[in-house]
Amino acid sequence: MSEAKEYKYIGQRSIRPDGYDKVTGRAAYGADMSLPGMVWGKILRSPHAHANIKSIDTSRAEALQGVLAVATFADFPAQKGASKDLATNILANDKALYHGHAIVGLAATTADIAERALELIDVVYEVLTPVMDIRDAIKADAPLIDEKLMTVGLAEAPTSASNVAARQEFKKGDVEAGFAEADVIVEREYYTPTIHQGYIEPHACTVSYDEAGQSMIWCCTQGHFDVRAQTAGILGMSLSKLKVIASEIGGGFGGKTTIYLEPVALVLSRKAGRPVKMVMNRDEVLKATGPGSASRNWIKVGAKKDGTITAMQAKLYYEAGAFKDSPMMMGCMTAFTPYDVDNMYLEGYDVLVNKPKVAAYRAPGAPQAEYAAEMAVSELANKLGIDQIDLRIQNAAKEGTQTVYGPKLKAVGLVECLEAVKNSPQYKAPLKAGQGRGVASGFWFNIGGQSSVVLNMTPDGTGILVEGSPDIGGSRASMQLMVAEEMGMEPALFRPIIGDTENLAFSQGTGGSRTTFATGMACIEAAQDVIRQLKERAAAVWNVTPDQVEWAEGVAINTAGDDKLTCAQICKGAERTGGQISGRGNINARGAGPSFAVHLCDVEVDKETGKVDVLRYTAAQDAGKAIHPSYVEGQLQGGAVQGIGWALNEEYVYNEDGLLQNTGFLDYRIPLASDLPMIDAIIIEVPNSFHPFGVRGVGESGIIPPLAACGMAVSEAIDIQIVDLPCSPPNVLKVIQENS
Repeated sequence: MSEAKEYKYIGQRSIRPDGYDKVTGRAAYGADMSLPGMVWGKILRSPHAHANIKSIDTSRAEALQGVLAVATFADFPAQKGASKDLATNILANDKALYHGHAIVGLAATTADIAERALELIDVVYEVLTPVMDIRDAIKADAPLIDEKLMTVGLAEAPTSASNVAARQEFKKGDVEAGFAEADVIVEREYYTPTIHQGYIEPHACTVSYDEAGQSMIWCCTQGHFDVRAQTAGILGMSLSKLKVIASEIGGGFGGKTTIYLEPVALVLSRKAGRPVKMVMNRDEVLKATGPGSASRNWIKVGAKKDGTITAMQAKLYYEAGAFKDSPMMMGCMTAFTPYDVDNMYLEGYDVLVNKPKVAAYRAPGAPQAEYAAEMAVSELANKLGIDQIDLRIQNAAKEGTQTVYGPKLKAVGLVECLEAVKNSPQYKAPLKAGQGRGVASGFWFNIGGQSSVVLNMTPDGTGILVEGSPDIGGSRASMQLMVAEEMGMEPALFRPIIGDTENLAFSQGTGGSRTTFATGMACIEAAQDVIRQLKERAAAVWNVTPDQVEWAEGVAINTAGDDKLTCAQICKGAERTGGQISGRGNINARGAGPSFAVHLCDVEVDKETGKVDVLRYTAAQDAGKAIHPSYVEGQLQGGAVQGIGWALNEEYVYNEDGLLQNTGFLDYRIPLASDLPMIDAIIIEVPNSFHPFGVRGVGESGIIPPLAACGMAVSEAIDIQIVDLPCSPPNVLKVIQENS
């Protein structure tokens, strides 16, 4: 594939096919479904962070007129392993493990009656000491969240339970020898807080249980096939008995890749004999859905005087919440990958605390780890007296670099990103007193996976493109453009829609920066299938063989003569040549190209209040090939904004009893438009050779660099090294006062 290849439709800034519905309000989101006879479901949640559940008495609630059904953990069939953890997170069994943990679900004829009924449920708790921080959780005498949990991955099998679920290590070379070569070493511990994805749409579902036929779930999700599998697994249902429809989604960012309400709603619907709707409020979303993991990460980096980095070492501790499996492994895999260094050693620890089970958040695990690594590298550059970008270019990962987690890199665009930022107007602009500048790199490996697509051609030659990936970032437009490019026909002739679990074979969820890459490949395969059939139909009309037919610009050409047939002409006569034409793409995509990003942040700090203002921001990222440049820029800008929020203000605030204090967007402070400058987006295109059009996923790398870019900018502005996030006014002021 040539880097200079020109495309007719790919690279256009077309209007998104779902745009009109969304700006007019016609689009149907999670809470927009209503069914005849529908009733309302609500959840009673724990007022404690850690407590044994001694008894649950729902009799008074059930006696309230209008209450139709009650659900507890006892309504779930016996679970094992990960399914048990998922089920126990959805409804607590014998313990409440975090503030807001779901205890009982009920359904009533109105939402008001359901709310009143929750107050009539009597739960007896034995309150236990909560464990809210990694440092406390890993102590030998820490209260145990799971008395049966044994650490996996230790050199010797443990003999007693702990809050450390797992240990993992990655290494290459000899770090001790590498540090012995170093002239300058930076060694620090860094902290990132518990944060939330901040999607605007709360979790919602509407379900209808059918004991004889097929039950239905309508919900806002990033993966409706996963909703089907997880819900069916918890309830012991056959997959064929459960249909899941993905509504439009008002943001997810990884937080809607799991389930919270759906199994409860189905139990209530089964018991009530009525459809059930459940909608979380913001308080519930922040208390009881999966936030991003807090971390405490120790980093050590050494280099020679000439800037050659000789060794990089890390101990990464991630909070998993009340159930195991934090994104610790991804943190280990990504922390040092922007660097071509011979000697690396990383240890990761998965730690339980009395907080909600963490969920994915856009490059899960990478922002925390790369924050620590990038802060250390920038400090190292300052100690060496080398420009921060120059040090990164000198040690940058490139084609052939051996990663610590296994494969050697193919062609990647990190150096190009670094050079683009160095040559940007922002980097060349001078700073004033009280201002600071930070730069940081970010890496995400991206994934492929299973995607299914059907392209149904209509008798007028237009196509209905049915895909299995919920659209959370404009992917419909990208699919439309790729099919148009392959078919050689105008994009507007193809209408992309999201099919439910009945319409298509299994598709993995929208996450891992896989959709444009993997589902795009399935779209291309489906288009090629249609072209093959169109050529066969044209050959039948002309009484020639299919290999004597060429396809170009939406037209079949008889190479044995002068005949031509358009797609519309072939489709119009399809009934005479064998029936209607439908193409399929069912793939397990391999070769997802990793993506690197480099961000530049300028801030100004008011040293009297600690307030940080972002003055200017530039984000560069390797997209491989930007199918729809506007949406690629949107991903870069959106990731930067979320990372800026993480760096400057966002954090869960718990009191000494483990109760969440900031359960709304007034107190959980996400960035507003008024808080931000325009984010200058630079698209770098180093094609991924494993994709027909060179695509790399772009949805996740953009959230990784902002934490360190902002953190280092604040450090430069106040001339004190920041280690703990967020850089909120009280935290920054405290650092200034403690160092004055």
